[in-house]
Amino acid sequence: MADVKTAAARPSTPQGHAGKPKNSSNFMVNLIVVVSCIVVGYVTWKFVLGSDSNFLDAEKAKAKGVFGLMYQGGFVVPILLATLFTLLCFVVERALTIIRAKGKMDAGEFVRKVQYHLANKNVDAAIAECDKQSGSVGNVMRSGLVKYREMTNNHDLSTDQKVLSIQKEIEEATALELPMLEKNLVFLSTISSCATLLGLFGTVLGMIRSFQSMNTAGAPDAAALAGGISEALINTALGISTSFIAIIAYNFFTTIIDGITYGIDESGFTLTQSFAANYK
Repeated sequence: MADVKTAAARPSTPQGHAGKPKNSSNFMVNLIVVVSCIVVGYVTWKFVLGSDSNFLDAEKAKAKGVFGLMYQGGFVVPILLATLFTLLCFVVERALTIIRAKGKMDAGEFVRKVQYHLANKNVDAAIAECDKQSGSVGNVMRSGLVKYREMTNNHDLSTDQKVLSIQKEIEEATALELPMLEKNLVFLSTISSCATLLGLFGTVLGMIRSFQSMNTAGAPDAAALAGGISEALINTALGISTSFIAIIAYNFFTTIIDGITYGIDESGFTLTQSFAANYK
């Protein structure tokens, strides 16, 4: 299971911003989502896939279509369905959050506009650009610019001390933004590994059923043999497809996060270098 790799160092969250209630609330929301997906997965398997219309007989031994075959996959199928539904929920949640974090303006273009305003010593216009960007890069840059403006009116500190103060403000703002970007990605990375293992577990159970049917006295039970093979293949297909979606989503989101982090690094470097050059 791969960890998220970002360009910026992970500064520790400032003590003043520690939020246990927020973490607790996030845990409860995630727990509710997971439990709800488990319930939906079971209901889907029992009543949708297990509907009488999906079978040719009342005993549900002969499937009519794909849904009937999936139902015959056994008790691992509702677990895999719950895993798939959980994955889809967190994919949608991460997509909405990360797209919003990208902001309304490309990070490179945004930094160039801020550089232009800072070169003209127009800090207020640079802050206005941050409000227009309204993403993670803009949030971090705005925090740094507020401190930047404060330092321009400070005559008690040396230039180096002022630059360090701006840099510290940027690090604190970054420490608040990055966890928000990476939150819940652990679900995607975990599902990418566990879904395949769950599928293999169901496959093994199906193969055990198949071999048991071949071990009966006399002619093997063809129906039991076919049912075991069907169970094995259905679980394999569900596990692999769920894992595939999780891996693609995880890599897609981490790539976007890397780009946002690079923009944050660039914005921090821009502020410190601009202040050092304009206010020696």
